[in-house]
Amino acid sequence: MKLLVNIDHVATLRNARGEGYPVPTEAAIICEEAGASGIVFHLRGDRRHIKDEDVAQLKNAVKGTLDFEMAATDEMLEILKKTKPDLCTLVPEGREELTTEGGLNMSVVFDDFEERVFPSIRETDIEISLFLNPNREDINMAFELGSDAVELHTGTFANATTDEDRIEELKRLKKAAIQIHELGMKVNAGHGLNLENLPVFLDVVPYLNEVSIGHALISKSLFWGLPKTVKAYLEIMSIYEDVK
Repeated sequence: MKLLVNIDHVATLRNARGEGYPVPTEAAIICEEAGASGIVFHLRGDRRHIKDEDVAQLKNAVKGTLDFEMAATDEMLEILKKTKPDLCTLVPEGREELTTEGGLNMSVVFDDFEERVFPSIRETDIEISLFLNPNREDINMAFELGSDAVELHTGTFANATTDEDRIEELKRLKKAAIQIHELGMKVNAGHGLNLENLPVFLDVVPYLNEVSIGHALISKSLFWGLPKTVKAYLEIMSIYEDVK
């Protein structure tokens, strides 16, 4: 099980003043030195946090897995093929949203992904992951497309306000992870995970390949520093990996 750190909000802090710091690539290097297996970034159409120059710097600096989160636009496909990261995670993207609010609606995007998006990416060696809600039909369509992985959207679990809702969503995530694994795809997960809810999630959901954590990790690092924060997440993950 790998920890990938999303460094988008280092760029958010930099952009608040526009003075060139903190530098996302410096954060990425520190995270990897502390033990993270790789880095996630989301280059959005509006460039609200990560900028094009960050992408080039990250490609040169990141030694582990580099995961390019993106909407499946022609612009992003062109940048993706130029950058050549290890992994591309396709996500929905809305201009008015504060952050990605849910998984892809596969019934809406399937034909476009089959005809335009997947053939374009398959011209490269970049692996493809689809960001999905724990929905059986969506996962089956990801398999039909030939996706290498599915990243389960954990935001509903993370934002649940009652134990009942939290338990119900964990059941859905567990069933989805088993389905993804049995179909031969990798099981990734992310969104809203933090030091408090990660142990609960890992205790229930099996077959995890990569866990992506960003906002909570970067926020805690303001008080703890990046190395200590990354190591705290890795310690939790190592305990549950040993158990499973």
